[in-house]
Amino acid sequence: MMGPSHALSGAAVWLTGSWALDHFADYHQSPLALAVGTAVCAGGALFPDLDLSGKVTRNQGGATVARTFGVFSLFVAEVMEKISLGVYYATKLSRDPRRNNGHRTLTHTIPFTVLVGWGTTALCTAYGKWAVVGILFFMIGLALRGLFDEWAERAGWVIVTLVSAAAAWFTFANLPGDRGYPMIGLAVGVGCFVHILGDMITKAGVPILWPIPIKRRMWTMIGLPNSIALRTGSKAEVVVLRTALTVLSVLAAVGLVAPSVLQRFNIEV
Repeated sequence: MMGPSHALSGAAVWLTGSWALDHFADYHQSPLALAVGTAVCAGGALFPDLDLSGKVTRNQGGATVARTFGVFSLFVAEVMEKISLGVYYATKLSRDPRRNNGHRTLTHTIPFTVLVGWGTTALCTAYGKWAVVGILFFMIGLALRGLFDEWAERAGWVIVTLVSAAAAWFTFANLPGDRGYPMIGLAVGVGCFVHILGDMITKAGVPILWPIPIKRRMWTMIGLPNSIALRTGSKAEVVVLRTALTVLSVLAAVGLVAPSVLQRFNIEV
């Protein structure tokens, strides 16, 4: 799927999950905590595509996530792509095909998703506010780049970087640590997993079962049959899927906010 679709799917899943926790488990979040979790999950849903690099010196190409912070994120994407390709060749079996890039390999696996989610929480726990600010800055930037793709393209990476920095600092200054920090790692991990599920419904598929060998292949691509798989950039994705995800997000957000609004005005339903 394209970057905006991934980001929107992360936001929709987080809002829907938060509504379910609020409704069935009586787990309430402040509006700020809810907004932060949604943004971080949307950013996390772009993160696995950091293995799709572009042209660093020209500030061109690459996935949405790679273009977020200009040449800096493009360089990181270049490094991640080479690491992913190295892991691919270090673990491939006899029937795994030769590749010239590492896209949809290491970063599109369950072990990577778990590692990123756990690592995010570990960093926040070990290094406190500076780790939190850094992670929020990066994830909010990805969310802005994905959810507001056209605006981000016009504004440029410098503006996106400045807005991300301001939002990260404001969030840290106002978000309680006992409820906010653990949720950051969870939101990143959930976002990465949602990304993998999104790519599974496309024709290319993802190696979600790695590192389990299957018929002398370590990197078996799992996805829907081509007859029903989603084509990246098609009307089915851009119009139908994004509309459905938007409606789901709005309904979940209304379901989360409406009770407190009604209570504030002493309205009983």
